[in-house]
Amino acid sequence: MKGDTAGTIRRAERFQIILIGEGLIVGGIAGLVVLLYRMLLGNAEEWRNKLLASAGESPVRMAAWFAVLVLLAWIVSRLLKFEPMISGSGIPQLEGEMTGRLEQKWWRVIPAKFLGGFLCLLVGLALGREGPSIQLGAMVGKSVSNGLERGKTEEKFLLTCGASAGLSAAFHAPLAGVMFSIEEVHKNFSVSVLVSVMTASLTADFISSTVIGTESVFQFEIVKVLPPEYYGMIVGLGIVLGVMGAFYNWFTLKAQELYNKASFLNTTTKLMVPFLCAGVLGFTAPELLGSGHALLEYLTAEDVMLRTVLFILAGRFLFSAISFGSGAPGGIFFPLLVLGGFIGGAFATIAVQNFGLDMIYINNFVVLAMAGYFSAIVRAPLTGIILIFEMTGSISQMLSLSIVSIVAYVAATLLKSKPIYESLLERLLLKQGKRPEEERGQKVLSNFTIQEGSELADVVVSVVPWPDNCLLVAVQRGSEEIIPRGRTRLFAGDTIVTMTDERDMAFVHDKMEMLCKERMG
Repeated sequence: MKGDTAGTIRRAERFQIILIGEGLIVGGIAGLVVLLYRMLLGNAEEWRNKLLASAGESPVRMAAWFAVLVLLAWIVSRLLKFEPMISGSGIPQLEGEMTGRLEQKWWRVIPAKFLGGFLCLLVGLALGREGPSIQLGAMVGKSVSNGLERGKTEEKFLLTCGASAGLSAAFHAPLAGVMFSIEEVHKNFSVSVLVSVMTASLTADFISSTVIGTESVFQFEIVKVLPPEYYGMIVGLGIVLGVMGAFYNWFTLKAQELYNKASFLNTTTKLMVPFLCAGVLGFTAPELLGSGHALLEYLTAEDVMLRTVLFILAGRFLFSAISFGSGAPGGIFFPLLVLGGFIGGAFATIAVQNFGLDMIYINNFVVLAMAGYFSAIVRAPLTGIILIFEMTGSISQMLSLSIVSIVAYVAATLLKSKPIYESLLERLLLKQGKRPEEERGQKVLSNFTIQEGSELADVVVSVVPWPDNCLLVAVQRGSEEIIPRGRTRLFAGDTIVTMTDERDMAFVHDKMEMLCKERMG
């Protein structure tokens, strides 16, 4: 499709209908890709356990297993050199592309991420499937955009659709897929985004559920709803989670920094560190390996001693940082939920022993802590609440989930801890040195919602300090679309549509976000 101004505007008039069809396509393909990835990773733990059991029968076999780990670390390092964009979870790379700072090659990312993520989970690194699933889904969206010769404006929508489909298929969480894509990836709400993303997410979830089933990811037994007299403990838990979340962000970035500062480590030897650690843990503490799903089931199904909870929490925390800091392909999304659950388990156990909490509410605190910890680290509270609701299949704790998420969010913000994916994106851009220049200057339409108290609220268009190389195309007010003039007054809640060249998209995006954001003080 041509990237001229007239063509972009004409096509935008039919966006909602067009994007429903394209959302179906992206959701279907992404759902199949992520479903295959999820099924493969589901077998990885079983295969790893069999390999470790066999290797533990003799010292020779143990030595052979460590040799295999070195070989697999070398293979993953080759994949990283082939396509550096597969490093880590993939979510910062997607956010960078959405704002025009990065460019990913889908035909390289999809196979390299698929194989690299599988190998890392096969050996037992403390990484998750959700980040890779989101990146794989987004790259499917980009492949559809390229195949249909869509412009950059539509490509952004299809990237968002793919990300939503990826999370939906990975966790059987279609609503969380929609919310995460809007709250964290697209960062703007519009009817076009909502309809297309919902279509992709539901399509992917239908495909995944047809094959795997509709059971929730976690089978937690919540015996009773937490009574109001314990809500003070919820606030206390939220504060703890906010502090621990800020520490997690700092520690994760510090681990990455230590890897990068070690001049004697190259890509291959960086990966050998967590791979060999996984080998040692496989014969000493195998419960610390993998994504941690079995650990949460153990925590919520058994009467676990506090010392055991703290040991697993500390071990998983360290191994997660070692695994992710190396740059291995894999996410932190699920591992941080596991850590949050164990923080909640430790908090509840201490409360039972010292503050009169009934033991039947321990699982309640585990679930609450997962949502709060996610909120403190990722800074996407709505996604965290909906994700835990869908993953546990329980709606009985929506009020308490909201309270702990808000408190954790505020606590982490007061500690000046930046959202983890934002920090990781900054590191990635700094490593690259500069924003890649685009080959062509296609026209890109972007939507921004004016917040109450922002610089654009209740002012006329003519007095706004619009960014350079930015054209105000339309103002959407409810179902009405207004052609803006100099005397047109803007109001909170309006969605403004801007057009810019893709080469200026990153600068314009940041400037418009500042103009539309609520001013503090």
